[in-house]
Amino acid sequence: MPRVLGVDIPNDKQIVVSLTYLYGVGHKSARDVCYKIGIDPTTKARDLAEDEIGRIAAMLENDYVVEGPLRRATQQSVSRLRDIKCYRGIRHRVGLPVRGQRTRTNARTRKGPKKTVAGKKGVKDLR
Repeated sequence: MPRVLGVDIPNDKQIVVSLTYLYGVGHKSARDVCYKIGIDPTTKARDLAEDEIGRIAAMLENDYVVEGPLRRATQQSVSRLRDIKCYRGIRHRVGLPVRGQRTRTNARTRKGPKKTVAGKKGVKDLR
């Protein structure tokens, strides 16, 4: 398995698909990298030479923000929102949806499994 920026990319897939295993690299940026370097996008990752892998790694490191620096930047952005105690930061801190989604129903991914709360039973009218 070729290693690019500390990540093993799959051997048996085309290089365009293999590059998407890197955090921050999607289909378009993977295609762009292949065309800029002059590598056929349909080439399997195992067929790449060492110098081609090196050129890919160098281009990704210089021209794109990927892997560690991107994760760090994302984390710093969220922590800045938390520190200034804005609405989005509070939602991040509490673990609720940040972008205005409803929470009365749904939102189970952010809120976690249901916690049943004992509520009032229906009061029956005595007549």
